[in-house]
Amino acid sequence: PGDQEAGELGLAAVPGRQAAFRQGLEAAVHYARAVGCPRIHVMAGRVPLGTDRAAVAGEMETTFIENLRYTADLLSQEDMIGLLEPINNRITDPRYYLNTPHQAAAILEKVGRPNLKLQLDLFHCQIMDGNLSRNLETYFPLIGHIQIAQVPGRHEPNSPGELNYPYIFELLESLGYTGYVGCEYAPRGE
Repeated sequence: PGDQEAGELGLAAVPGRQAAFRQGLEAAVHYARAVGCPRIHVMAGRVPLGTDRAAVAGEMETTFIENLRYTADLLSQEDMIGLLEPINNRITDPRYYLNTPHQAAAILEKVGRPNLKLQLDLFHCQIMDGNLSRNLETYFPLIGHIQIAQVPGRHEPNSPGELNYPYIFELLESLGYTGYVGCEYAPRGE
């Protein structure tokens, strides 16, 4: 994730931080290998403070694609998958570079490597775009991992909220999803 105390949340798309990204990736591969984890979340990072998103978007995309190709080559040697997670910029992180499944899919297409996949967090997807059924169907071939939380409070999936997880789980099963579903939420209680 980079230097979180300095406000970083990933480095893969941050211009000028390529060396630090690669060093962090190598450490992540070392740890993943040690624990037998075949997937690594490749965090895009934030738009630099004081810069306009539109003004740096092209440079960030170029950096991201370059780093993702490097990542794919390294991970292929380890038989690992790299995961890109769009994080909503409406509630969670206004400066995070990768915000929607559509943006992630376009970048994955440009990179063109089969060992890079979409980590679809349904909380973020619902905040940014809604239409989860269609988005799951559309992006299913790209999905390498799914995470869940209830919307709007990012609490337990079975707490009151917008998302009907029994329906979503049935849809995932009908689509043929066989991976894990990670729970990433803030507990309402203890």
